Amino acid sequence: MSHLLFALLSLFSFAALLEAQWKLRENVYVIESEWNDETPAKRVELTCNTSDEALSVYWKKDTELKGTGKTLIAELKEFPDAGNYTCLTANTHEIISYDFFLITKIDSSGQMIRSILKSFKEPNRTFLKCEAKNYSGIFICSWMTETESPNVKFTIRSLKGSQGDVTCSSPVAHTDKSVTEYTAQCQKENYCPFAEEHQPTEMFLEVIDEVEYENYTSSFFIRDIIKPDPPQCQYVATNGTVTWTYPRTWSTPKSYFPLTFRVKVESTKKRKSQVYDTEEQSIQIPTAGPKDKISVQARDRYYSSSWSEWSSLCR
Repeated sequence: MSHLLFALLSLFSFAALLEAQWKLRENVYVIESEWNDETPAKRVELTCNTSDEALSVYWKKDTELKGTGKTLIAELKEFPDAGNYTCLTANTHEIISYDFFLITKIDSSGQMIRSILKSFKEPNRTFLKCEAKNYSGIFICSWMTETESPNVKFTIRSLKGSQGDVTCSSPVAHTDKSVTEYTAQCQKENYCPFAEEHQPTEMFLEVIDEVEYENYTSSFFIRDIIKPDPPQCQYVATNGTVTWTYPRTWSTPKSYFPLTFRVKVESTKKRKSQVYDTEEQSIQIPTAGPKDKISVQARDRYYSSSWSEWSSLCR
């Protein structure tokens, strides 16, 4: 009975150690740490990758000695606990193997706490926003951080992995005051703009800041993230007519991809605005004052896409 109890306890202990971590890639693991004072540290068993049982080895974390022997129990909870654990030979100090640990913060319900990524207010406080200017299969994904840090590394990819149907460019940073926005252009391979989408595109964003780890997933159909560029417009003062052309980046032919439009007239004198809806590419506004501001926006006529930004002033 005592042997059976010992075996069960050993099995339970091993299962708990496995539960404490998940493998990100070779020799790199993520520890899910419940971010409060009451929850104990995760205990992880490390094994030196040597078949020589007689070989004398020791463990270091960075420059700190952590223990001797082929196995080491590491306790990980805070960021200083994470990092590179290296097994070396005692006589020659040669590196035999290593394990690198990252920490992701979770709350009591097991949900990831994101402190590196900053959410967009729209749409729906998402951490990863993707938009397409047309139906070509090309789209731009954006995310934000509080500040730009040289240590933060981003990976954006399709959830289908390395053999996925989406390729993305390297992220580009745009800093504005206290917020840095990163953008990457992605392209869905073999995408047909005339065909019905049956499977959503699933994008995965991974963030590593030294030893802190976060991720976020976004799932969408291309038709749901369409946001056209603004039309190009002009105003003819003689008869009060506003005309505009389709955005150059919009899908063609326009007979298959028609747009609908809004024309906004902002009265500087009355300090109010009026909006006109139309499916044409011109509208007559004879009542517009000489200093009134006129602009146009567009969206997909048959599918409720996002409206474009307002165009530059038509006069």
